Amino acid sequence: MRLSRRLIRKSKFFLAIVFVCLVVRLLPYFAPINTADIAQNQLALEFSDRNGLPLGTILTRDQEHTAVVPLNQVSPQFINAIIAAEDSSFYHHGALDIKAIIRAINQAIHAKQIVSGASTITMQLARMLEPSTRNLSGKLQEIWLAWRLAAGMNKDEILAAYINRLPMGGNIYGVEAASRTYFSTPASELNLAQASLLAAIPNNPTYFDPLQHWDRLKQRQKYVLNRMVQDGYITQQIADKTQTEKVVFQSRQRGIIAAPHFLFWLAHQMQIPSTSSGVPPFLRGVRGDHLIQTTIDKPLQQFVEAQAQQVISNLAANNVHDAAALVIDNHTGEVLAYVGSPDYFNEAKLGRNDGVQALRQPGSTLKPFVYELALEKKLIRPNTILADVPAHYAIPGAKLYSPTDYTQRFLGPVRVRIALANSLNVPAVRVLEKIGVPNFLARLHELGFTHLNQTSEYYGLGLTLGSGEVTLWELAQAYVTMARQGQSIPLVPTIPHSPLPGLLSEVEVNAPNQTTWQLITDILSDRHARATAFGVDSVLNLPFPAAVKTGTSSNFRDTWTVGFTTDYTVATWVGNFNGEPMRQVSGVMGAAPLWNRIMLHLHENQEPAAFTVPQGLIQLPICANSGLRPTPDCNSVVQEYFYPEDKIAYATQDKFNLPPEYNDWLAKQQSNFVSSNLRIVSPQNGDLYLLYPGTEGQQKLEFKLAGNPSSVEWRLNGEQLDTQSTNLFWYLRPGNWNLEAQSGDSRDKVNFHVELAKIRPTKRGFSVVNSQR
Repeated sequence: MRLSRRLIRKSKFFLAIVFVCLVVRLLPYFAPINTADIAQNQLALEFSDRNGLPLGTILTRDQEHTAVVPLNQVSPQFINAIIAAEDSSFYHHGALDIKAIIRAINQAIHAKQIVSGASTITMQLARMLEPSTRNLSGKLQEIWLAWRLAAGMNKDEILAAYINRLPMGGNIYGVEAASRTYFSTPASELNLAQASLLAAIPNNPTYFDPLQHWDRLKQRQKYVLNRMVQDGYITQQIADKTQTEKVVFQSRQRGIIAAPHFLFWLAHQMQIPSTSSGVPPFLRGVRGDHLIQTTIDKPLQQFVEAQAQQVISNLAANNVHDAAALVIDNHTGEVLAYVGSPDYFNEAKLGRNDGVQALRQPGSTLKPFVYELALEKKLIRPNTILADVPAHYAIPGAKLYSPTDYTQRFLGPVRVRIALANSLNVPAVRVLEKIGVPNFLARLHELGFTHLNQTSEYYGLGLTLGSGEVTLWELAQAYVTMARQGQSIPLVPTIPHSPLPGLLSEVEVNAPNQTTWQLITDILSDRHARATAFGVDSVLNLPFPAAVKTGTSSNFRDTWTVGFTTDYTVATWVGNFNGEPMRQVSGVMGAAPLWNRIMLHLHENQEPAAFTVPQGLIQLPICANSGLRPTPDCNSVVQEYFYPEDKIAYATQDKFNLPPEYNDWLAKQQSNFVSSNLRIVSPQNGDLYLLYPGTEGQQKLEFKLAGNPSSVEWRLNGEQLDTQSTNLFWYLRPGNWNLEAQSGDSRDKVNFHVELAKIRPTKRGFSVVNSQR
């Protein structure tokens, strides 16, 4: 007996648990449905340019063209038409229209077939949300869902959800998408003829397809208009007139008209929520119908697309297949043109790759920012002389780093202006060494190079030559900052302006020194300064003020040209998406022609204003070779900027003495670099040589001068040597030695030492120790 009671209690407990589980499981099927529960998140995006010209539409993931608008942004003509056609008593019944059901049953009995339906708008919405089979079970499911909708939403909310889901032919859903697709007008501006035709489609979108079955649709429109007359929305006279009104439907196959990479990139950004509201900040304020007005200038965009294709065609013989370009308004940060590849739709040529957002090595395009930071920190001055001579840097765990230019030539002493304008590698590395790689990397982060996310040790001194990877977008953003004299501005793709998540640096360069940015701009716009590498009349030179910098990555895989006027910044890239090297195509040959064409087009009607001259500096004449005050034997006099405090040194310094780091370079020159100086480059002052036992009379030391003077008098410890050659060999002898060379009024002398070594070397030759180089 006790056992039975126990079993009964356990059974009751078990049944209670089962009941609770069933209630929990079934509760969602009984709960009212509200607007938030059925919100449409996957919407098609329609884009226009800055002037309202269409750029194209990007469909949902299901390839549907859907747009959502609130009820107050739909023409009353359409609302009246759809209610009259589908559910004339919509505002006077609940989820079901009992009168309509009774009427439909009576008609079916007398006609022995279905004459009219009894589905309400609420029931149709239920069927749109959860399609069901067309049988008794499916109809009961539809009715139950309609009741839940009616319990959680008011009539206007139900109607809004309904008209935004209406099937309107093909892959078009909702009145807004249909209105824009077929008539290029928002739903709020539909007239009666357009509205009655659109209201006729949902009854059977395939049968009444406006592009395939126009006569059928017109008959259905007549039915809609008659229903509107019966319900008192319009008069019979208006209905008759509307029926004869001519309406033209546009094709649904509109797709993408221009800027495909830009549109897909922008659509992708919409999927990046940055707030609890889930709305990306750059889309706040965008119209609820998801028509996005971009900053793109459609005619300019199409021009740049055409030019990219033409430039690539011209370079096809050099194994060049791809290009990208970006045009920015310096005053607003607006993106005016965005070309990711020559042909987005050419899959065989990797056309869908986006060259604007792709990570590539930037070559020399980062050099201006190295020099600007060094000038800002007063580590160099406008008149500083830099050494473009062979240099070697020990890299832990790697080979010796020896930067060179692709010409394999060195210019010796060069001014900052010449070093930057001609994109010389060694001087840039020397300047970065002064700054420190961590400091430069921090500055690049401030400028918006977010993809340079490795440590400073990872990039090393090669960072100034392009050892990192950046995007064309980041380069354009940084050069806009330069064009704005250090004042950064977010790049914006939409109107109204809003920053983009994850792609824009909102950090402004702290307390920008406008003078240094103005000086860098002055250098990059100096066609004569870059003449050594590019010539005076290269494709970089425009008939108006423009600053420009080129870049070429290793093995000719990427070429870049980025430059600006006071109004626009243009960034171009030419290369191959598959990584293949081009055939001897540098920045000035690859990306520069595209940059040139775009710049000329931008300013064909109005030339830009001149750049602001560097403030707070003075211009003084200098000798181009030495950077000093001109002397009578100076062959070329140019103007250079100086800080006012350097004027005294300028006035008093008239002798140009190269430090020892130039010796190896000087030794290879065919003539004296500076005719007034004589330089002994071997041995060097302070060298110590070891003479090993048994090698006396065998080990030789070369005495060598820089250049090729006509006659030279050599003296060793005051004793004249019997030769006038610029170089000779002398057998080592122990002792302290003073070597002097004289040619005319110019002379030079060095001291060196030779000591006997205690151990004979295993290899022939001699050693140099404690050399002060």
